Amino acid sequence: MAAPKQTDQVKVYQSLTTPILLAGVPRQFAILNGTFCAALVLGLQSFYALPVCIALHVIGVIFTKKDPNFFSVMLRHLKQKNYYDV
Repeated sequence: MAAPKQTDQVKVYQSLTTPILLAGVPRQFAILNGTFCAALVLGLQSFYALPVCIALHVIGVIFTKKDPNFFSVMLRHLKQKNYYDV
């Protein structure tokens, strides 16, 4: 009786490697944009901010399609210092 053939392959599911998205954008971005939009539209009743928030969301979806980690990279870039003391 022959032994079963061993393979060196491991299944990696796509859900383990892709970031969590909410409405097509990273979750943090969606929560930040939604909170900002709710504060302006519902709190201050400035309804002209609604198209701005929708445009920001659409821009976020476009950037997410190009790079799913764009928001975390942008946050890391903003936290970095412009220079380092020696």
